[in-house]
Amino acid sequence: MTIRSLAGAVAATVMMATLAACSDNADEPAASAEPQGQKWRYAHEEYEGDVQDVFAYKFKEYIEENSAHTVQIHRFGELGESDDIMELTQAGVLQFVNQSPGFTGSLIPEAQIFFIPYLLPVESEKVVTFFEESKAINEMFPKLYAEQGLELLTMYPEGEVVITADEPITSPEDLQGKNIRTMTNPLLSETYQAFGATPTPLPWGEVYGALQTNIIQGQENPIFWIQSGGLYEVSPNLIFTGHNQFTTAMMANQEFFNGLSEEDKALVHDATEHAFDHIANYVPGLGEKMLDKILEDSDEVTVTRLTKEQRQAFRERAPQVEERFVEMTGESGAKLLEQFKADLQAIESE
Repeated sequence: MTIRSLAGAVAATVMMATLAACSDNADEPAASAEPQGQKWRYAHEEYEGDVQDVFAYKFKEYIEENSAHTVQIHRFGELGESDDIMELTQAGVLQFVNQSPGFTGSLIPEAQIFFIPYLLPVESEKVVTFFEESKAINEMFPKLYAEQGLELLTMYPEGEVVITADEPITSPEDLQGKNIRTMTNPLLSETYQAFGATPTPLPWGEVYGALQTNIIQGQENPIFWIQSGGLYEVSPNLIFTGHNQFTTAMMANQEFFNGLSEEDKALVHDATEHAFDHIANYVPGLGEKMLDKILEDSDEVTVTRLTKEQRQAFRERAPQVEERFVEMTGESGAKLLEQFKADLQAIESE
């Protein structure tokens, strides 16, 4: 059985158990006259203490402190891979899900915009303001997610994406002949192809072993994920290319959300804002803190920070990825990209 099929089996088993538990609880008499809250389920893609986990628990904290509802959090692996938790959310088994556009891109091609290299700044202090104020994110994206039965509640950055490899990299030529793991995202594959590598889509559960056995020679992720997932142990050369921010999205099953009272809809929005505000202060500096932990743990790790001139060699290959994005998404993607750039320019010029 493959990891993917095993994950699916796990998800199915948990789903059946969940539904059975709900059925059992329905027959229990009310313990008191207090208002009876609902039990909501929320799954994300990361480990305990990672950014999505911190966000989820801040959301849970607000909901439970301000209502009779409870929120059960499911971390990575508990319900399978990222695709599994999305399917469970669309089916209504889960009420909330946190998923990167890297995976959502298979459902919503326009979500791949976040994988155009050098589009989102990695060093600007205004990137959080961009996510808060962008018309592309807050007005255009919700309509695209709604078409897939999803209520987009927020998007937020998790930090700079860093490449790890089997040797230090300073140019696109250094990536030639290397299999670099990507998420199952066509545009991310286009990016690494443009960078000179051979993109190799793999589910997360297979990445560590593939690096260890040299099936792949590298991958990309934020530093905190490289640290918590132990990737530096089998891919010890860290390369800061400055090509992207890792972005994620928090969503609700739309049928569930539309069925909430106006009071509960406001509660969900307030809880989302509460979690976003916390993450906006939590993420800055997190990468350097996790890098320090990695360097303390391993003497084999190398850190390569590309100079402006070295980055330029990668940056020059970005336009072909942007062109491919427009080819993939048509007029809808072109309009989104235009607004996305206008929003970034407006924030940077403030």
